[in-house]
Amino acid sequence: MPTLPKFDIDDLKRRMQAAQATLKHELGGLRTGRASASLLDPIQVEAYGQRMPINQVATISVPEPRALSVSVWDKSMVHAVDKAIRDSNLGLSPTVEGAILRIRIPELNEQRRKEMVKIAHKYAEDSRVAVRHVRRDGFDALKLLLKNHAIAEDDEKRHETEVQKVTDQAIAEIDGLLGAKEKEIMQV
Repeated sequence: MPTLPKFDIDDLKRRMQAAQATLKHELGGLRTGRASASLLDPIQVEAYGQRMPINQVATISVPEPRALSVSVWDKSMVHAVDKAIRDSNLGLSPTVEGAILRIRIPELNEQRRKEMVKIAHKYAEDSRVAVRHVRRDGFDALKLLLKNHAIAEDDEKRHETEVQKVTDQAIAEIDGLLGAKEKEIMQV
């Protein structure tokens, strides 16, 4: 007899929270017009024959509200970090001063703000889809348990309600994160 899946609501919650954490990370990388060290998090630098996150080759600081400072640890990597920032599609142009790159954060125009909101919506939808996949996995496990008479029908219905409730909470949190980011982006 095949081994039956185990139904664990805490595991489903953990997987849904992982989708939310991914969304928080992705939204943190979206530019809002204010300088933030997390703005450069998605950037990968070609370093030592491999791609690495920028924070593994440099220290990022925020000396002013509209500026970033990137202090590259290995002077030979300055050009690679500069190129990675320019190619990142964030619309940033660093100024190189020795081993330090200074980045002015330009004001976002209305069109660019709308593009950023669209990107935020895409990230949120990806996160919602991930949460729904976790919900489906939970429902599938319950159906299999019921089919193999490992749980009663009442228990299956109760657990399905529980899974749906957890899913609704996760989706509401995702919508809340998106709403906050959208408001932050659109502030002039």
